[in-house]
Amino acid sequence: MTEITLPFPPAILSPNARPHWAAKAKAVKQYRAACYLECLMAKLVAPETDGKLHLWIDFHPPSNRRIDADNCLSRIKSGIDGLSDYIKIDDSRFMFHPWVKEKITGGCVKIRITTGPI
Repeated sequence: MTEITLPFPPAILSPNARPHWAAKAKAVKQYRAACYLECLMAKLVAPETDGKLHLWIDFHPPSNRRIDADNCLSRIKSGIDGLSDYIKIDDSRFMFHPWVKEKITGGCVKIRITTGPI
């Protein structure tokens, strides 16, 4: 099992946000790069397998506002792309298991990568 903690995705990446396309594109690029850098600093190594990888994603929002798991999963798409870029695995091999957990000051996303269900 491999674990990484990523920054909580910015609100502009939410599918409910309606930003200008250029502002969203800039935010996508920045968040993808930030998540890639987090993986680099953590020296992330993915489990060895030719099959699917399970991503157990715990979203710890920065506030007590109501938030749902599928919206969070959409928000972190570019972050998962950054993780995928770093470990050099096509993200089509990922199976997602998103959970919204308790608030943490500043927010974060904790991801565990496994070769099968825990």
